[in-house]
Amino acid sequence: MSSPVVYSVRAADLRAHLYEVRCTIAAPDPAGQRFHLPSWLRGSYLVRDFAKHVVALHAESQGQAVAVERLDKRSLRCAPVAGALTLVYTVHAFDESVRKAWLDTRRGFFNGSSLFYCPQGFAHGPFELELQAPDDALAAAWRVATTLPAVRLDARGFGRYRAEDYEALIDHPVEMADFQRVDFDVDGIPHALVLSGRVEADLPRVAADLARICHVERELFGQQPQLPQYLFLTNVVASGYGGLEHRDSTALICARGDFPRAGDAKLGKDYRTFLGLCSHEYFHLWNVKRITAANFLASDLGSEAYTRDLWHYEGVTSYYDDLFLLRAGLIDAASYLDVVAEQATRLERTPGRLRQTLADASFEAWIKYYQPDDNTPNAAVSYYVKGALVALCLDLRLRRDASISLDDVLREAWRRWGASGSGVPEGGLEALAQELSGLDLRAFFDLALRSTDELPLAELLADFGVRAARRAAVSETDAGGWVSGEAPRSWAGLKLRSGDTRVQHVFSGSPAERAGVSANDQIVALDGLRVTPANWAARVAALAPDRPYPLQVFRNDELLTLELAPTAPPHDTWTLTLTDASDAIAARRKAWLGA
Repeated sequence: MSSPVVYSVRAADLRAHLYEVRCTIAAPDPAGQRFHLPSWLRGSYLVRDFAKHVVALHAESQGQAVAVERLDKRSLRCAPVAGALTLVYTVHAFDESVRKAWLDTRRGFFNGSSLFYCPQGFAHGPFELELQAPDDALAAAWRVATTLPAVRLDARGFGRYRAEDYEALIDHPVEMADFQRVDFDVDGIPHALVLSGRVEADLPRVAADLARICHVERELFGQQPQLPQYLFLTNVVASGYGGLEHRDSTALICARGDFPRAGDAKLGKDYRTFLGLCSHEYFHLWNVKRITAANFLASDLGSEAYTRDLWHYEGVTSYYDDLFLLRAGLIDAASYLDVVAEQATRLERTPGRLRQTLADASFEAWIKYYQPDDNTPNAAVSYYVKGALVALCLDLRLRRDASISLDDVLREAWRRWGASGSGVPEGGLEALAQELSGLDLRAFFDLALRSTDELPLAELLADFGVRAARRAAVSETDAGGWVSGEAPRSWAGLKLRSGDTRVQHVFSGSPAERAGVSANDQIVALDGLRVTPANWAARVAALAPDRPYPLQVFRNDELLTLELAPTAPPHDTWTLTLTDASDAIAARRKAWLGA
């Protein structure tokens, strides 16, 4: 039996990047059918106003035009009709991120939130989707990859799909391309890596590594939930990084050089980063997609849904993503500690950590995190980076002072909220950690979440036989951890745009700020010598600290001469190392790191 609402999607014009969507309702509201399109999508906390990409729209019934009234930026109402109603519209799809929709002569991709107007009164479904094969010779080899339940498909995957409700309809992204696909099994569940874009990779190795990561994550939650399948939908580009989680899949974007080639047995940093991204998005299968904030579940995606707990949903996930690489045996303890050192370094180099609390960073994500500007490092803190370090501190505190770990807290969160589909109340994980541990953790959470005080990271690590030390960076590419080389003797405290001498950021309290340098200034010369993107670091390093030097910059079209007095570089770079430990500390460390 056909669903009461059927969508038809056609790649109408690959070169103009246009999808045509038809939404047919068999029995529309007799008072006039309303429709609305989401303004944001779950997992990405920014109002994106997907309706702005709709470039043409009309309605029809039994071959006759139907009047359409705009109600607001995302909503409309069709005039009453007798019989079926079809809303017909065109969507411009030219956003290569994982959050919207894309269509060109190489591939098509969409999240349902970008394409599907929801008819009011029908949100609880079911829905059907007719996905048409493009009528274009350049798409003749295209196939479909999606986790939408199939009804009737051709050999390439085009045809009819079904969704139990509107939430399910928009939570299964669709990839169409002549992609590479490698299938693998994880504990009896079919998984696949789908790669769109030119890439030469050792796909069997990548699939085997992903299988190990997915297995240890599923083990944490007792092999629940059971899934019909899981897809890593990956868009491979020259340079890119990001992901968006879904219940049975993830949409990823990564760089072409992230993958190992056949015969390359090393685990390079780029490949480790890709595996960490996959680990992160896969963990969202539980933490966000099923263990999720009650405020998110209550939202109809029309306006912001606020929470102060993104440290729980994104920070905890960021703590575990690399930890699972360790548990899967893909990196060793020393490599893992280098990753933690890099996170601690990123936080240390963010002056905004002293101005914005983690709870406020979460609440203000809608206006700050996804819309950074030149002052962001000085004014804000990342709930990913600091949240991961808070999760680490919490895990170490629980392991040291109680007979549980953060693993136990998350398993109980799954049983209490995730498995039942109920929303997590504000502060839910915080309260659950106190309940299960029997510890009074109020002072810890007040410091970590609601103050700008420094985290007790070094002290907690010491109780696990890990020495934390801060040092000066040895180069502009020194991100933390173990590196060789000596630190330069002088530091200016600004960051240039990539490949340019324009200033991207001026850091709070730095010599550059005291000199009056501003974002977007074009640096021309330092101490009478021309500055280029390649020699800027060497020019600064050649200066003596605490002495003034002339700095010429263009601000718009005006040449200014400023006075820069560089200082010795700050000790803002972390290094973590395993140390000799007592039997008790060594046992505690082994339970955490396996080392």
